[in-house]
Amino acid sequence: MKIKILQEKINECLSNIERITGKDATLPILGNILVKAEKNFLNLLATNLETGVVWRILSKTEEEGSVALPAQAFSSFINSLPNKSIDISVDGALMTVSCDGRRSVFKGVLADEFPALPINTEGDLLTVGAKEFCDALSQAVGFTSISTVKPEIAGVYLAISKEAAKIVATDSFRLGEKTLQFDGKGSMSQAHAIILPQRAVREIIALFGSSKTDLKIYFSPNQITVEMMMEEMEQPKIQFVTRLIEGEFPDYQAIIPSKSSLRVVFSKKEFVNHIKSASLFSAKTSEIGLKVSQKTTSVKIYSQSADLGEYEGEMKALEVEGEDATVSFNYKFLLDGLGVLNGDKCVLELSGDDGPGVLRSADKSDFIYIVMPIKKN
Repeated sequence: MKIKILQEKINECLSNIERITGKDATLPILGNILVKAEKNFLNLLATNLETGVVWRILSKTEEEGSVALPAQAFSSFINSLPNKSIDISVDGALMTVSCDGRRSVFKGVLADEFPALPINTEGDLLTVGAKEFCDALSQAVGFTSISTVKPEIAGVYLAISKEAAKIVATDSFRLGEKTLQFDGKGSMSQAHAIILPQRAVREIIALFGSSKTDLKIYFSPNQITVEMMMEEMEQPKIQFVTRLIEGEFPDYQAIIPSKSSLRVVFSKKEFVNHIKSASLFSAKTSEIGLKVSQKTTSVKIYSQSADLGEYEGEMKALEVEGEDATVSFNYKFLLDGLGVLNGDKCVLELSGDDGPGVLRSADKSDFIYIVMPIKKN
């Protein structure tokens, strides 16, 4: 193997795919990155067996070949080099890297030991804007469960058709649902309902979230492949593959209230400031109370701590419709939901004192956040 490549190109790649390498005492090869030179391209591969990525870079290839190298050491060394041309050559499992008077020899592992990545680019295909898709995932991913007892809610649920996707995450205490509309590009023969691992979702966001191009998503029975093409030519630049979580996602639509007894429109910024103040007195339960009055068009926010004291604040609502209500929530859950809502004018809908709260933007209807109240004994 013998190639020439720009430092900034390979450095960008390594800084992204290094995260995907695995740490497994029984499979130390997962801590490596496979470096593979082909005609006109340098391919870099990483995997942790649940997810994997191939990143292709245009290069001047004089001789093809491959070797697996320790991910952290290789990435750190490339990052330390100046932004100039790099010469890379491989002899067996030894890689020599030269750049601007610097030279290093890495002891690698023969490429045959590196796991094969099950990249699939056949079958059902959906084409969607990278930024739109990643922004939608970002709104929901923070609400997944970290429990291993219910693996089906430890991921993000996607119900996808040609025209739209429902992107849902829950940990049983709160739930976020994002609706994303498509323009029908691709060749999907049927709708798909899948559960993506939380880590895979975060990697998709990190890899593709800043891109202004389209993504191709290929569906297989137990995995998906997400692909982004090069700008210079019709060749894949990044291919990301992830296993899906087996199991059936809960019937979450059953907990979304079909009607509400109270609807409040308010300033998100003002509400967030009150919650942050009240949180200081919320004690170990993280509980704060809300008291909504239709007569005074106001919301009282209060909390109490046996150690610190108490807090009470009041804000004027923009609109109040329905019956008065008094309800308590975990303040962290309220802040999490408000944090992903777009715009400053928000809506809170309640179904009595014990029903779930529904948060949404007053200007957009494509995202709803459900939060369960703290019930009184």
